[in-house]
Amino acid sequence: QVQLVESGGGLVQAGGSLKLSCAASGRTFSRYAMGWFRQAPGKAREFVAAISWSGGHINYTDSVNGRFTISRDNAKNTVYLQMNSLKPEDTAVYYCSARHSAGLVVTPQLYDYWGQGTQVTVSS
Repeated sequence: QVQLVESGGGLVQAGGSLKLSCAASGRTFSRYAMGWFRQAPGKAREFVAAISWSGGHINYTDSVNGRFTISRDNAKNTVYLQMNSLKPEDTAVYYCSARHSAGLVVTPQLYDYWGQGTQVTVSS
């Protein structure tokens, strides 16, 4: 069982930055691939980024590639999402997720655990 708690969301102006954190419980955090998803009002949950067990493999959706950076610290059981050059269209609730597998996938149904989400609002 893994419990995930996100933090770091907030209100920021376009062009600004935020860093999201996701703290995981459990002793086997290093055996989980981790992902970040987001969901805007009236829209489906969409993939943002994922990172493998070791951090050696990373995947981003095209719209954030070059602006967002996913990373993890297995000693601290934490995964991060550094978001730079934020745009109003990045506004959403951001969710952390964990998948007990080596593969990086973009489908939310393939993730085993989810956090409660943190709101990110980017004003124009």
